[in-house]
Amino acid sequence: MTNKEITNNNPEKESILEKTNSTGKDKEINKKNSTQNKKVTLANKKSTKSLEEISSEIFSELILRKNTLTNEIKDLQAKKEKIDKDIESNFKGQSDNIAKRVKGFQEYLTGALQNLSQNVEKLELVSQPIIVKPSPLDKQEKDPNNSEEVSAPALSETFKPDEKIIRSCFSTFLKQPDFYAEPWKLRRSLDSSDIDMMDDWFFNMGGRGSLESRGSRQKNALLSAGLISILGELYGDQFQTLILASQPERLGEWRRILQDSLGLTRDDFGPNSGIVLFERPEGVIERADRLEANEELPFIIVDAAETSVEIPILQFPLWLAFAGSDSEIFNDLELN
Repeated sequence: MTNKEITNNNPEKESILEKTNSTGKDKEINKKNSTQNKKVTLANKKSTKSLEEISSEIFSELILRKNTLTNEIKDLQAKKEKIDKDIESNFKGQSDNIAKRVKGFQEYLTGALQNLSQNVEKLELVSQPIIVKPSPLDKQEKDPNNSEEVSAPALSETFKPDEKIIRSCFSTFLKQPDFYAEPWKLRRSLDSSDIDMMDDWFFNMGGRGSLESRGSRQKNALLSAGLISILGELYGDQFQTLILASQPERLGEWRRILQDSLGLTRDDFGPNSGIVLFERPEGVIERADRLEANEELPFIIVDAAETSVEIPILQFPLWLAFAGSDSEIFNDLELN
């Protein structure tokens, strides 16, 4: 007997069979879904575990590298300390210390000699008369009682004829600054100590000598601007200022201060202008010789950082050397 025959004869049994078949299919589908979900969760767990493992491996490698670098740095520092100790203990390190001490003593000795020369130049020397006697080969007989006497004027008398003009400039410098004055006129004011030093340079030294530094290059340049202004009143365009400083930074500072104090421009600083800047004394001497050959007057200014003055500079009629103190020279060398 077949199923069809059963179904046809018994419809209730047929419905029961259909229900059982549908429930069986549903169970199979649920089982499949559950197994798939389990597989997905397992796959996710495996992926998460792999990321954690990878990150832990990376961190461990980084920590290992860090420790290695730290150890290498410690080794290098130990080697550096050992090398420093060797340098200090060997002859080279000792020679460097000796050289520094010798240089310091040299700077001290130079400053002492400058101060000594300055004090000597400030001494007022009495001019001795020069007696010209007749030559024994001279055929013409002269009375021995009528000997000719020729007296050379003292350096302090050089600017006596112009004393009125110079002192008038001094009184102007003590007043309020004139920021709109003409070029080559001092646009700043000076104090009484600056005027005293300028008075000493004009009327005791005769425009040739060294002065104590005012403590900074700015103050020295301002005092020099006053001297340039006065010499401009006396000699007009017939003189040229030559400034000697062995470092470009020092010359730049001189140029800026003089440009501001005298109302100048960059065109006023050059070989054919009113102020010329030099790093070497040979250039100053050569330029001063050319000016004198052209019947012009050189005015030489030596920066306070220069530890010595070349002897040929001393032959010119107008020169000013600032004598810096030991501490000032040392600080200037450290800055450069």
